[in-house]
Amino acid sequence: MRLLERVRKEWFMVGIVLVIAGAKLEPSVGVNGGPLMPEITVSYIAVATIFFNSGLSLRTEFTDSGLHASPCILCGDLNQGSWWK
Repeated sequence: MRLLERVRKEWFMVGIVLVIAGAKLEPSVGVNGGPLMPEITVSYIAVATIFFNSGLSLRTEFTDSGLHASPCILCGDLNQGSWWK
């Protein structure tokens, strides 16, 4: 039972070790043109996921304080867009 508790506590490190071991055993999965398509997943999907997770970790007080400016920015953007016709 002690080992199971330790694995549950350190689940992220266990996952990292498993992924590294899997990459060592089968490196063809992550090569360019392989099934994971790293040329797409690393450059777009991974970056979007990192920013999304960072946004989820923000305090709600911080996000609420910035929401009052969004209508002003939207109106300014629409007005400026009409100037360039």
